Amino acid sequence: MQNRIDNTNTHKLLLMHGIKPSLQRIAVMDYLLKHYTHPTADEIYLALLVSIPTLSKTTIYNTLKLFSEQKVIRMLTIDEKNVCFDAGILPHAHFLCKKCGKIYDITIEEQSVDEPREFVNTDGHKITEMHYYYKGICKNCV
Repeated sequence: MQNRIDNTNTHKLLLMHGIKPSLQRIAVMDYLLKHYTHPTADEIYLALLVSIPTLSKTTIYNTLKLFSEQKVIRMLTIDEKNVCFDAGILPHAHFLCKKCGKIYDITIEEQSVDEPREFVNTDGHKITEMHYYYKGICKNCV
C-alpha cells in the first residue's frame, strides 16, 4: 500500500513534526518506515535492542507516545490484547486476521476515510479522528 510517509530522511521528518531527533527516535522511526507489519512496542524494542543494547522499553514507549501525539505515526488499538503502531498516516483502514493475528492496510474508496461530512450528526461534538477496523480471516488463512 502506498500510504507510507514518503520521506527517506528520518531526521528531517522528525524535525518537520517538531520532534528533536535522537539516535533512539531515529531508529524507532526508521524501523516503522521499513516494517509495514504494524508492530507492537515490544516487537520494536526487541528488534532494536540488537543494534542499541542500552535501549530501554521506557524509551520505546515514550518515543511512540511522542510520535503519536505529534501525528507522525498512528497508534492502533484493534483488539484488547495489543497496541500496534503504523507509520502510514494517510487515510486507510485496517484488517485484523482473527486466525494468524496479522494486520493489513486496506485502501478505502474516496470519501470513506476523509473528514466527517456535514450529514454526520455529531450533536455539537468536534470529530478529530476516525478509525476503520475490519476483522475476519485473511486470504492466506482461508
